[in-house]
This record gives sequence, structure tokens and C-alpha cells, in this order.
Amino acid sequence: MSVLTVDGLVKHFPIAGSRSVVQAVNGVSFSVAKGETLSLVGESGSGKTTVGRCVLGLIKSTDGSIGFQGKPVDRQRNIRSRELRGKLQLVFQEPAESLDPQVRIGNTIAEPLRSMGISRHDQRRRVREVGRRVGLRDSTLEQFPAELSAGQQQRVGIARAIVTDPELIVLDEPTSALDPTARAEIIDLLIRLQQELETAYLFISHDLSTVRYLSHRVAVMYLGMIVELGTAKELFSHPRHPYSVGLLSSVLLPNPKLKRESAVDLAGEIPSPIDLPTGCYLAGRCPFADDKCRSEMPPEDTVAEGHTVNCFKHRDALRGHDALDYFDDFQAEAEKLLGAGRR
Repeated sequence: MSVLTVDGLVKHFPIAGSRSVVQAVNGVSFSVAKGETLSLVGESGSGKTTVGRCVLGLIKSTDGSIGFQGKPVDRQRNIRSRELRGKLQLVFQEPAESLDPQVRIGNTIAEPLRSMGISRHDQRRRVREVGRRVGLRDSTLEQFPAELSAGQQQRVGIARAIVTDPELIVLDEPTSALDPTARAEIIDLLIRLQQELETAYLFISHDLSTVRYLSHRVAVMYLGMIVELGTAKELFSHPRHPYSVGLLSSVLLPNPKLKRESAVDLAGEIPSPIDLPTGCYLAGRCPFADDKCRSEMPPEDTVAEGHTVNCFKHRDALRGHDALDYFDDFQAEAEKLLGAGRR
């Protein structure tokens, strides 16, 4: 059973003093099962973070529906409401900015428990238990955020998120501000916690090596739409959408022998989300686009079990593309990098 279901999600932001709107999210649909990690990837401005905030009910969607545990997420039922308090959680991108510098670590982790009416004795017990689970010493609970490294601060953020035994955690770029060693440690921690707690993750990131290592499924977003969705193994081995191939093959790996010429050269600039083009949003940049692409929005097409793509040209344009070897190499290199960070 899905913990989270998102169907036709739309979010437009009005522009002050104008009738125009920023079309941040345009008809996004997906689900997340218990104990699963679904990653949202894409360039800056693709709508990833907006989707996450809508899922939590931090901002109101323009259209579409969001369901959590079979019931809607809306103004009355969201991360702030009594019914969902503790069941939905969020881990922020910048650990230092998400922690109150004047509050001790133990009190920060206990904060969600206080709003749930849990006794002080049980709060202290639970905070110590969760602190140890994420690798924090008991003495660290008496310290302030400024006394901790960035990696330790993010452990605090994760501890605060799991202290209530949530069903779903939205992780918004949780490793982007960390050095390689801390990043590897946090990734391993997140994987272990998910195995122990069976918590679902909605993981938002542009770090493709982390996404490849951590995810069960991946959704590629472009200008507020999901253009391709599949298992991490399938999508990284056999990307079908021209944007996915361009995005993945543009990654610079430390080993130059693994770098190949991109199969898709996405020319031009990203269209403005205020004035989106007719037809496929990628048509103006895609080398395979034709008149149909420029006039019609491509529907969702299933190309393999659990693997969908929104593209008219994916079968012809990418036929014979040798992505498999490249992305096996990509995976091996990612594992090497993470392994080096663990030592």
C-alpha cells in the first residue's frame, strides 16, 4: 500500500502586480510505498522543492490531490495538524540554518515530542535512544549547534525527524552542504534507518551519485513535470527521455576514462516558467524534436515494467544509445567515492 499518493499536482505562484503566474509544478503524479525511497531529480527550478512543500502541506496546491495514508493532505490535514503531527517529517538542506543556535541539541531533538503531549521523562528517554541510533553521544545532547560539525548537525536534523517514528520523511538536498566524508556517513545512516524503521523517503536532490546509491525509484523533473520515472537501476542504465540522457551524461566523473560524449546535446536556454511553450517543454532544446513535439504535449508511455516516459521520440531517437556500460561505470565510480568517504 502506498504511504503517499500525488495525482495531477499543480502549483502556480501569482506575480504581484501582474496577471501572470510562475508555473512551478504542472501535473505531477507519483506514489511512495512504505520503506521506499523515491527521488526527485532535475535542474534548479524544475519544481522539486515545491512538490516537497506541497506534499507536507506547507504550501497550498493550485490543483490536483495529495493523499497520505489514504486521506487527503490539505489546509486542515498537514504536517502542522494534530492528526499528522509526527507522521510527516522534513530534513532540511542546510543543517546549521535549521537548528536554533540558542537551544541545546537534546531539546532540539525533543521539540516534536513536546507538541505531542509526551511526558518529560519519556522525552528524555526517547531523545537518548534516538541520539545513539544516529551516532550522537549522550554528551552531545548538552551541546549547542555551533559546537558541532556540519555532519553532526545533520545527524541532529535526522534525529529530530525520526524521533516521532514518522511514516514519511521529505529530505530536501540533505547532503549537498556536506563534505564527501560526512556525505557518505549520512547516506549510510539514512539507508540503515530506513531498513530498521521502514520509513518512506521522498528524496529531493541534484546529486546524481547520491540518488543512484540511495533510491529505489527516480523521477526526473523538467519545468514542473515528471518526464521520466522508473527504478533507479532501470533509469540509470536505460534512460529514455532526451532530457534524462542529457542530464545523466553531463555528470563529470573524476575518472576521465569514464567520460563519454553526451548522446544528447540540449541546446539553448530553459524556457521561462512564466511563459511556457506550446507542446513539449523540451522541444526548443531537443535535437530530435519535430512539428508534433512543438505542438502537442507527449502523453505518458510505459517502456518497461514500472518505467514511464513522456516523449514522442524516445523509441527512435535513442535507439542504440549505449547508456548501460556508461552508467554501470557511473555506479562503480559513485560507490568508490562513497567508499573513500567512509574511510
